[in-house]
Amino acid sequence: MFVGVDMSNVSFHVKAFFSLLLIIINTLFWFTPVVGLGVLKVLLPNQWVRGKLNLLIDWMATCWIALNNVNQAVLGQSKIKRYDEASLSTQAWYMLIANHQSWVDILVLQRVFNRQVPFLKFFLKQELIWVPFIGLTWWALDFPFMKRYSQAAIAKRPELKGKDIEVTRKACEKYQFSPVTVMNFLEGTRFTQSKYEKQGKVFNHLLTPKAGGLAFALSVMGEKLDNLLDVTLVYPEGIPSFWDYLGGKVKEVKVHVRVLPIDEKRVGNYLEDEAFRQAFQLWVNELWQQKDQQIEVMLK
Repeated sequence: MFVGVDMSNVSFHVKAFFSLLLIIINTLFWFTPVVGLGVLKVLLPNQWVRGKLNLLIDWMATCWIALNNVNQAVLGQSKIKRYDEASLSTQAWYMLIANHQSWVDILVLQRVFNRQVPFLKFFLKQELIWVPFIGLTWWALDFPFMKRYSQAAIAKRPELKGKDIEVTRKACEKYQFSPVTVMNFLEGTRFTQSKYEKQGKVFNHLLTPKAGGLAFALSVMGEKLDNLLDVTLVYPEGIPSFWDYLGGKVKEVKVHVRVLPIDEKRVGNYLEDEAFRQAFQLWVNELWQQKDQQIEVMLK
């Protein structure tokens, strides 16, 4: 009856499906209280009360991620190998930057940093707010939703220039009152070979970083932030799909963490100060060159 059926492949799909089902159930369980408190937070003008609600919502989200992490560890069975001796705190403010290869990156980062630093807040594409349940949960958690405008669109409608900066500013202003870790994938998109070749293969393993979003976030939060967390993610067996990770095909993920000080000279007017913009872009490119070299070491 089972002649010709690869039972290991069947087992993989069963595990992936069951893991996804548990994630969905876990998400639905936390959805109502998180979004409900998010709506209440919008309706209440008192900043102190809203701050306390933020802490409660973040605690719920931390529990949500903790249960997802147990799911990944038991069913996915991938090992996270860390290369650092970083001293982290849930009472500090961090800016976290990382290379971006797969949707799995988000699960890995949450698995590594949950309860090690304040809850991670990601910069997201505006379209993701429409993802069922998850989109509204991200909204309640004050994740910044970004809408990028092409140069052609800005040329037709000059008033669009700087809109993404304003969104960044408003999002980061919400993070002034309780510790937070603001996460930014500087490449702006997941790595693919076609994107890599289109950009001209500037680095060996990375896409070209975009410095603007980081510069604007630092300009708003610079005085609050304690450190920059520079995270490098490596999948030794190749970039996995979300399904691969859930089903246990990703045996190992390597994660390198650097804790860097945020120098006051990294805070400035990126939009109007040409000298500052060039210096900031040079600094980010140097970080990416170091990250590229780190990946070489981690792949050996």
